[in-house]
Amino acid sequence: MKKTALSLTMIAALALGSASAQTTIKIASLSPLSGGQSDLGTQIKNGAQLAVNQYKAQFQKLGFNIQLVGYDDQADPATGTAAARKIAADRQILAVVGTLNSGVAIPSSAALVASHVALVSPANTANQVTDRGLSNMNRIVARDDAQGPAGANFIMGTLKAKKVYVLNDKTAYGEGLAKEVEKALKAKSVQVVANEGTEEKSDFSSIVAKIKLQRPDAIYFGGIYNQVGVFIKQLREAGINAPVVGGDGLDSSELATIAGAGANNIYFTTVAAPIEALPAAKTFAASYQKTFGKPAQGFGAFGYDAAKVVLQGILNAIKTNGGKAPTRTQVESAIRKGTFVGLLSGTVNFNSVGDRKAGTLYVMNVTGGKYKLATSIPVKPAKQ
Repeated sequence: MKKTALSLTMIAALALGSASAQTTIKIASLSPLSGGQSDLGTQIKNGAQLAVNQYKAQFQKLGFNIQLVGYDDQADPATGTAAARKIAADRQILAVVGTLNSGVAIPSSAALVASHVALVSPANTANQVTDRGLSNMNRIVARDDAQGPAGANFIMGTLKAKKVYVLNDKTAYGEGLAKEVEKALKAKSVQVVANEGTEEKSDFSSIVAKIKLQRPDAIYFGGIYNQVGVFIKQLREAGINAPVVGGDGLDSSELATIAGAGANNIYFTTVAAPIEALPAAKTFAASYQKTFGKPAQGFGAFGYDAAKVVLQGILNAIKTNGGKAPTRTQVESAIRKGTFVGLLSGTVNFNSVGDRKAGTLYVMNVTGGKYKLATSIPVKPAKQ
């Protein structure tokens, strides 16, 4: 018995020694994990964690221990930039999955570019995210100049609106979407009665009053679910039932919860497909539910896909580097130049500025608090 116990102790010690001998490689997630947008940000982090769990064995075979480190940017540019500097200081972090908000991505990626820390965004849509031409900034989702016109075309073609009231949340994301929607509507002679920015979060009575006077056929709001949900609730309580259309910032189950009984006649374009629209997502959805105790949503799937791009990129860089731990520059190059297959959203590769060469937008409808797919639209970036 003593001999057996001693043998087991030695085996355990050897196993621990082997594990400690492995080189640790980290990737980071950067998204809001607290505050009003934490639902979407947590989805991104959770999706990335599932991808890391899936890839652990592959890295271990090569002598590496892969880890995810989650950073909370609170949907705030200053907080995100401070987190980016912490990421740059941790030399074990080779790449980042994030961010959720374009207004956070722009300064954060600028803070990381000198350190060659690559970002793969599952959510950023503002044109200037990639128009700056940074070597480290990539995204697997469509740009505003694809998403905005898609929303406008839906307003004109499906909703048959002739008069539209446009709102935005005064962020890079919301303003960018609203600008593209307004431009596309006016190009087809649709009357845009306003393009108003607001940072209001709780009392929309003055805006609702203006909308009531204008009597638009549709309302477009470039913003995030926590703000837009409150607006819709108050809009419906005022007896205004015009369709409300938005972008992917509305893509959260919390939208219907916040809007309450007013969660009707809502449409939004989203770069993150509903889980049921992704044939390969059944296993992912089951794993997400088992691991986190809640259903998978679109940004969880796209956080997973963005992380898979990062992880495959690192593996490609390890191979190029003769099996040794790669540099950040090698990972940055491997991500930008790679072709990544086996993703829930299809094959991903990037153009020279980090935009996905081909993707899909989805239009979702919310009626009676229930979400369903209205249509899907293939898109390519305006600049290839």
